[in-house]
Amino acid sequence: MTAPRPGTPALAADRIPGHVWRTAGVVVFGAVMGMLDTSLVTIGLRTIGTDLGAPLATVQWVASAYLLALGVSLTVCGWFARRVVVSRLWRGALAAFTLTSVACAFAPTAGWLIGTRVLQGLAAGLMIPAGQTILGQAAGPQRMGRVMGVVGIAVVGAPAIGPAVGGLMLAHWSWPWLFLINVPFGLVALALGWRYLPPTRGVPGRRLDVIGVVLAGGGVSAVVYGLSEIGSTGSVTALPVWLPVLLGLAGLAGFLLRAAGAEQPLLDVRLFGNPAFRAATSAGFFAGGAMFGGMVLLPLYFQVLHGTGLIRTGVDLLAYGLGGIVMLPLGGRLTDRFGGGRVAVLGNLAVAAAVLPLAFLPADANGVLLQLLLFAAGLATGVGAMPLVSSAYAAVRREQLPDATAIVNIMQRVGGAVAVALVAVILSRAAASGWAPVAGYHLAFAALAALSLTASAASIVLRGAQRRAQDRHPIA
Repeated sequence: MTAPRPGTPALAADRIPGHVWRTAGVVVFGAVMGMLDTSLVTIGLRTIGTDLGAPLATVQWVASAYLLALGVSLTVCGWFARRVVVSRLWRGALAAFTLTSVACAFAPTAGWLIGTRVLQGLAAGLMIPAGQTILGQAAGPQRMGRVMGVVGIAVVGAPAIGPAVGGLMLAHWSWPWLFLINVPFGLVALALGWRYLPPTRGVPGRRLDVIGVVLAGGGVSAVVYGLSEIGSTGSVTALPVWLPVLLGLAGLAGFLLRAAGAEQPLLDVRLFGNPAFRAATSAGFFAGGAMFGGMVLLPLYFQVLHGTGLIRTGVDLLAYGLGGIVMLPLGGRLTDRFGGGRVAVLGNLAVAAAVLPLAFLPADANGVLLQLLLFAAGLATGVGAMPLVSSAYAAVRREQLPDATAIVNIMQRVGGAVAVALVAVILSRAAASGWAPVAGYHLAFAALAALSLTASAASIVLRGAQRRAQDRHPIA
C-alpha cells in the first residue's frame, strides 16, 4: 500500500496515538494564553490608562505594540526552528511570555508597559507557530484535521470568553491581574512541555538573513499598523494610514524578490508554488478576516447598538464560542475524512448564511434569535476556518512546516487587520453620513458575509488542488 501524500484526505480508520493527543493538549495551553491575552488587554485599556495617568492615545499602544512585535517575530520563527530543537524553542518562548506577563503586571508607567508588551509580542510570535510546527510534525498529514481541531478550540473559544472573563476580573480586581492570569497557564504548560513534548528538530544550517528580517518583519508590522490606524482616524486617506501601508507593501515586495532568488531565504516563499498550499493560505486569508473581523464587530454591536455593559456583552458572546467548541472536533474529523477543501467550501458558506441575517435585523432584534445566530456562526466557523489551516500544513513536507506555520499565521494576521480596517471604515463612514446607527452594522455584517463567500470560492480551488494531488498519488 502506498502512503497518502500531503494534501490528500486520510483514511478515517487512521487512529491518533495517545502521545499526539498529549502533545496537542500541551500546545493548547500556549494557544489559550496568546489568544486570551489579546482580548483581555483590549478590554482593560481604559482602566489601565486611568490608573497609570496616560491618555487613551498613548495607552492604545499597549495593544498596538504587541501586534507589531508579533508581526516581526513571526517572520523569524522558521529560522529559529531550524537552529534549535522546536520543542525547546516553544518552551523558551512560553517562558519568555510568562515572565513578560509578570513584568507587564508590575509596570509603573505606560511607557514601561508598552515596552514589556513589545517583548511579550516577540515571544508570542515565536510560541504560536512553533507550537503548530510541533503538532504538525507529530500528527502527520493524515491526522492534521483532528489535531488542529483541538487547537482551534483555543483560537475560537478564548477570544469569545475573553470579554466576560476580563469584565469580571476588572469588576473585582485591579488591571494587573489581566496579565497575571497568564502565570498559572504558563507554569502548567512548561511543566507539561518538559514532560511530554517530543524532541523534534528542524533542518539546521541557515544563517539569519538580517535584511530579510527588516523587509519582512517591518513590512508585516507596517501594514498591520497602518490598517489598525483606520479605526482611530476614520479614513483610509489619512497619512498615518496610507504611508505605513505603502511602506509595508514595498518592504514585503522587496522581501519576496529577495527570497525568490535566495538559496536559503528567511521564509521559503516557494511554498506558494504548491497549488494546495497556495489555495489554502489564500482562502485562509479571507476566512481569518471574517473571523477576526467578527470578533471586533460583535462586541461593538452589543455595547454600542444594544447598550449592554461589558460583562453582559461577554455573556452574550459566549454562544459564538460555544458553537465553535462544539463543532471544531467534528470539523477536524470531517477534514481528515473528506479533505479540507470540501469541508471548507460548505463551512464558509454556512458562516455567510449565519452572519447575513444580522445585516437585516432591526436594532431591537429578539435576544434569543441573536443567540441562535451567534451559536450557528460559531458552529459554522468550526468547519470553515480550521480545515484551511490543516490543509495548508498537510500540503507540505515535514521539514517545510516551520516556514508553512509562519506564513499561515502572517496571512491570517494580515487578513484579520484588513477585515478590522474594513469594519472601522464602514462604521465611521456610516456615522459621518448621518445614517441610522443600525445601518452601519448592517453593512459591516454584509461585508463579513462577503469575506466568507470569498473564502468558500477560494476553497473550491483548494478542493481541486487536493483532488489532483490525490490522483497523482493514489492509495494503492
